[in-house]
Amino acid sequence: MALLFLTAAVHSLSLFVSPTPENEAERMLHELFTTYQKDLGGGFHRTFSDLFTALSSCFSFVCLLGGLINAYLLKKKVSAEILRGITLINVIVFGGIFAVMAFFTFLPPIILTGLILVTLLVGYFTLRSETLQS
Repeated sequence: MALLFLTAAVHSLSLFVSPTPENEAERMLHELFTTYQKDLGGGFHRTFSDLFTALSSCFSFVCLLGGLINAYLLKKKVSAEILRGITLINVIVFGGIFAVMAFFTFLPPIILTGLILVTLLVGYFTLRSETLQS
């Protein structure tokens, strides 16, 4: 759960940092990325930077959602059976996210989503069927 909150916080920081182009090719690419507006139909004209920001913020929100749901269920002391089912759903979702991160991103998000997945798997396999104790 803590890793979900940490990942959401760390990843949301990237929404406020603008990369600095280091050469002419990067400057031209950055300018196009932030200024060229593609007609997406229905009156929507977005830059690739807009789309990237939307997708990037959604990753932070998914991590936050997972952490908040897990924290709520632990606080309410739901049965281990329910918690195990929710954990399995988390394993499936964050397993998919990890696969996407592993193929399309770079080291920090790969490591963070990998750690999330490992801890969820450990939680899933160690939960017993009796009711959780405080």
